Amino acid sequence: MSVQKFFINKASKNMIIDNYLKSELKRAGYAGVEFQKTPLGNRVVIYAERPGLVIGRQGATIRELAHIMETKYNLENPQIAVIPVQTPELNARIMAGRVASALERGIHFRRSAYIALRQISEAGARGAEIVIRGKLSTERSRYEKFKTGAILKAGQPRKYAVDSAVTYVLMKPGSFGIKVNIYLPVKTIDDISVVESPPKAVE
Repeated sequence: MSVQKFFINKASKNMIIDNYLKSELKRAGYAGVEFQKTPLGNRVVIYAERPGLVIGRQGATIRELAHIMETKYNLENPQIAVIPVQTPELNARIMAGRVASALERGIHFRRSAYIALRQISEAGARGAEIVIRGKLSTERSRYEKFKTGAILKAGQPRKYAVDSAVTYVLMKPGSFGIKVNIYLPVKTIDDISVVESPPKAVE
């Protein structure tokens, strides 16, 4: 197997496991996963809003996840660690899941988006944008965009200052797409501060 094919297969397997965890740990506020190769096997780090639901009673859920990863997805000796997300409102994946969950509960899409924007702003974000696409009010598919504060669209700072996520939810009219961009409360190279020099002493 070539080096290119090896890394493609590895990334593909990681993506498949990520999608599986996303569906299985929906109620736990799943926020992502990292894979680390160790001498003993594979260390799997799961980030979640509610770690207790990932671990389960007496570790039952986490043992089941490890068994499925090893048998179904051929992940050698997976050792799972669960890390809580410190500020869920600044995680785009969690907030997209919250909007999707609100839509499933029958809350109007505009109200769902504005609630999420308020939570993101109160957590200290510099800005946020939520785009909901689908058959929102008519038989024709369209999208609506909801925004607060500033949001970076391009450039190097966007890579580290904007957290983005996309999720989908199946509704009665059809599938809805939800995209969330959060401008994190971090400094970028575009932030300019002016420092006043001390006044010169007059001789």
